[in-house]
Amino acid sequence: MKDALAIHRWLLAHQVHHEIVRLPRPMTCAEELPETISAAPARCVAVTVFEVATRVGREAVVAVVSTVADPPPPGAVGALLGARKVRPAPAFLVNSATDYAAGLVSPLLLPQPLPVLIDRRLRPDKEPIFMPTGERHTALTMSALDLLTLVPGKPVDLHAPRPRGARRAVALRH
Repeated sequence: MKDALAIHRWLLAHQVHHEIVRLPRPMTCAEELPETISAAPARCVAVTVFEVATRVGREAVVAVVSTVADPPPPGAVGALLGARKVRPAPAFLVNSATDYAAGLVSPLLLPQPLPVLIDRRLRPDKEPIFMPTGERHTALTMSALDLLTLVPGKPVDLHAPRPRGARRAVALRH
């Protein structure tokens, strides 16, 4: 499993300003981050992993990077992907697809074959944001602009309602 040290080394190698924060108490999921460090939910990043059944019957896994304040609705992800069925992935699938502990997935160092969608509501500003490191006792802080530069994903609009019958789906890469 990936952890804070792996992320720290990778960010140092890429010369990205960041800080690993020791948490005052352990957390079990990214949604606990705002309360644990007294930060606004819009400044805390979470990665939600979905299991997707496409219209041709193929199963896939997709990760969505968003803020804790605006978690991605499965229906919006399904409409965006043109999927038949979308549901949160079970913990064992999250662990194997991301190489992070379920609930504490970092948006950094995700495996290359995993499709990643980035919610456009995550703003590319210089303000610090917080995210999990895969460990219960640490979090990572860095600028949102740096994060969005480093995460290899497709920016998508998960907020706007899609008209019924719209066929403009995002293709999952394999």
